[in-house]
This record gives sequence, C-alpha cells and structure tokens, in this order.
Amino acid sequence: MKHAKDIVADIKNGIIKPIYFLSGEEPYFIDQISDYIEDNVLDEAEKGFNQVVLYGRDVTVEDIVGQAKRYPMMSERQVVIVKEAQELSRTIDKLASYVQNPQPSTVLVICYKYKKLDGRKALGKVLKKHGVHYESKKLYDNQVGDWLRRVLIDEGYHINPKAAHILVDFLGTDLGKVKNELNKLMLILPKGSEITPEAIEENIGISKDFNNFELRKAVGERDIVKAQRIANYFVQNPKDNPLVLSVSSLFGFFSSLLKYHGLPQKDKGTVAKALGINPYFVGEYVTAARNYPMKKVSMAINLLREADVKGKGVGASAFTNTGLLKELLVRVMN
Repeated sequence: MKHAKDIVADIKNGIIKPIYFLSGEEPYFIDQISDYIEDNVLDEAEKGFNQVVLYGRDVTVEDIVGQAKRYPMMSERQVVIVKEAQELSRTIDKLASYVQNPQPSTVLVICYKYKKLDGRKALGKVLKKHGVHYESKKLYDNQVGDWLRRVLIDEGYHINPKAAHILVDFLGTDLGKVKNELNKLMLILPKGSEITPEAIEENIGISKDFNNFELRKAVGERDIVKAQRIANYFVQNPKDNPLVLSVSSLFGFFSSLLKYHGLPQKDKGTVAKALGINPYFVGEYVTAARNYPMKKVSMAINLLREADVKGKGVGASAFTNTGLLKELLVRVMN
C-alpha cells in the first residue's frame, strides 16, 4: 500500500484516479491527501462549477453517486469530496456498484476517518481494481519522532534529537497538533535552521528544563534533587503537566529499561533498534541500567502501576494526588 506522500506525488505528476477511498485511524494523512486534491486538481476558475464538498451526516450514498455521475462544466473533470464519510458506515457498501464503473471525468474522494473498511465486502474488493484505497494507520509513540524529523527535512529544517523528544512528550501522537506547532516554528525560524530545545521553549512555551524528558533523565541518573525540582514545577503547573502523562512517560522508560536488561547484545545499534529509540539516547539507558538492576526495574514498574491507579482517582483524594508524583519518585529512586 502506498504512503500518503506517494499518492500526493502521483497526483502532482498527473496520475489522477477516479476514486480515492481514504480510511483509517490517523486523520492527519487522510486530510493531507484530501486537502491536496481539494487545493490543486482544479484551478480556481474551474472550482466554482466543478468542485463540491459533501458531509456524510447530510447525504446518502445515493446522493454521492448522483453527484459523482454528473458531467463537468467547461472543465476536463469535476471533484467531489465527501468528508466525515464514516457517518455512512452502515450503508457505505452501496458505493460498490459505482466504484465498479466510475465516471471517468469525476474525482471522487471519500474521507472515512477513524474506521477500517472491511476488505471482505464488495466495496473493499472492487476498490482494489478500480480506485485507490488508502488506510491511514496511527503511528506508535516511538515512530512520531522519526515522522517529525522527515517532515522538517522536507521543509528544509533540522531538529535536535532532544528537541524532537520534548515535542513528542508534550504533544503526544496527535500529528495534526504536532504539525501545527511545527508550522509556528517554521514561520519564525529561517529555512535551514536547526530546531533546538531553546527555540521550542521561546516560541511554543514548553520548558526545556522542566518536562517529562528531563524527568526521565534525572530518574535514570538517580539525581533526586533534579527530579524533585521538576516534580515541584509540575505540581505548580498541573494543567500543562498532568500526573497521568508523567507516570505514563516513566512507565514507558522503565519498560524499555527492562527490555534493555534482557538484550544479549548491548551495542548502540542493537539497543536503538530493539528499544525503538534514536541512538543519541542509548547512553541514558546504559546509565540507568547501572543504577537500576532488573529487580529494581520490576519494582519501579509495580510502583508506577499503583501510582497510575491512584492518579486516576482510585484510593487517592485530590489533595493527596498533588503530592503523588513526589512520593512516587522517592520510592522509585531510593
């Protein structure tokens, strides 16, 4: 299956298919393809009569087919884009008969977000022969940093590995949200720049010193003073630093550390590949492994599971919850 950028590249080169069925859990890539078609397949003069945007909650499959069968006016083709098509999930298979014999002068784009099309049904089968069926998959946490770096390279920028880690830690795996923040940075910084933690702090407001990345590093080094300083900052700024994210971040760190202990070979390349991390960060796991033998790592994971439950309100009041991270760090690092 092609990647989103390959589909866009084909369209740029004039390879335009009559049907694009864009489905899957990650809306960012669906929007990337749909927006490119909406903005570029027709010129501005043609769009007025020949480009239509429909919404799944407002139309039926029959309405879509009727629109798609129309002929373009004073143009080689028309574009019909159906957004939020997942609203038609119960009847979407009716589209199969049209896909079997599509109107050659129509580009029909179906945005079927957050759902996977059943390839065993008629629509899934005919799409393989007559259209482009793209399934947009959610990226795993450890894939977002690489995606972020590729996006910036395509735009003529570079990013410091630590800066990439800070952004992903703070913004999570919502690619649309991450891209919006990158757009802000690219508006401010000249092309060719390297995006640093300082640039992120200055222009986005994510602290380069007080974040979950630095907390993990302090815990790995068993730097109790630094870890508690970060915890104090988090307690004072709970909206930007929710406990659940800190616990999740530390849980991921110790889970990877447990995997590190189990590796038969611990050279930088093997560790980076096994843990799904940038080789730049391997040294942090080497240090942490010296400070936390396997038994201690297992204990930390159990403490983090317990803290996660308490942080979600089970067995801990709102008052005690504010000090839960500080207490957790003491128990993990002692």
